[in-house]
Amino acid sequence: MRDRSPIQTAAMVVGVVFLLVGILGFIPGITSNYDDLKFAGHGSDAQLLGIFDTSILHNIVHLLFGVAGLALARTYDGARNFLIGGGAIYLVLFLYGVIFGADEGGANWIPVNWADNILHLVLGAGMIVAGLALSRDAVRDRTTAPAV
Repeated sequence: MRDRSPIQTAAMVVGVVFLLVGILGFIPGITSNYDDLKFAGHGSDAQLLGIFDTSILHNIVHLLFGVAGLALARTYDGARNFLIGGGAIYLVLFLYGVIFGADEGGANWIPVNWADNILHLVLGAGMIVAGLALSRDAVRDRTTAPAV
């Protein structure tokens, strides 16, 4: 097994968590109101862990995000891009939930509630902070002149 940088390990862990969440979203009992799971939209009354609104599309996105995280964790730059870019995407999802979460119309194609919104905010900020903090040491290492 090759050595991984801390940022690659972080991206791999985040990817695995996304995969697990995507899988759990398809398991009755872990997802309450499973019979009400819809493909997309505000009409899905299913909730992961009885807290977070979910749909088939929502679960598929988690699975794809997990696969992307694992694939991008193979390289330093990929891991950094996944954490920072993925974090930015989740901050946009937070804003989407705040703006359209209560919309009963066609603009609300992702089922979200306030628990989802808060999770998206924390997840987005956490991924960006991890991506920046864990890449800062590598930048410092590259710019430090070797001792002679």
